[in-house]
Amino acid sequence: MRTQIEEHQRIVAAVAEQVDLLERMADRVIACFEAGGRVYVLGNGGSAADAQHIAAELVGRFKRDRRALPAVALTTDTSILTAVTNDIGFEHVFARQVEGLARAGDIVWALSVSGRSPNVIRALESARSIGAYRIGLTGRTGGEMAGLCDLCMQVDHDTSDRVQEAHQLAYHLICDRIERHYA
Repeated sequence: MRTQIEEHQRIVAAVAEQVDLLERMADRVIACFEAGGRVYVLGNGGSAADAQHIAAELVGRFKRDRRALPAVALTTDTSILTAVTNDIGFEHVFARQVEGLARAGDIVWALSVSGRSPNVIRALESARSIGAYRIGLTGRTGGEMAGLCDLCMQVDHDTSDRVQEAHQLAYHLICDRIERHYA
């Protein structure tokens, strides 16, 4: 356990080195909201839970009272998830939603530890084709996802627990900066 805590501390220190990137991400989300746009968040497994967490922080509140901000987790509508998966294929589950909901100037925010999830990659490709801005949180290599994002934080680790811990810290910092703007 001590070794794991030490590794967590190393990862947190590495996140601190990427604060400029996180600030740019937050500023881009603010600019999107100011222009009347929306944020669509997606991921699989623990990253799906993180996507829902991010959307909840933006629509509800993080630490301060302020207006609701337009964010949607693409991981929550079971009818869409099961229909697209059954009728078209799981690799299209997020891309179809991006195609149907997102517009140029909106933000598609993807989370993937490996950066290689086919459904995340297709969603980012769809976002690019419609002119949506792409933000990503991923692991060490970034996979194909890193090249599809306009801004992408890569956590210097390969295991899902350490990467997701860093993602949670990163998106809390981003949400805090956004909320300070609106509070």
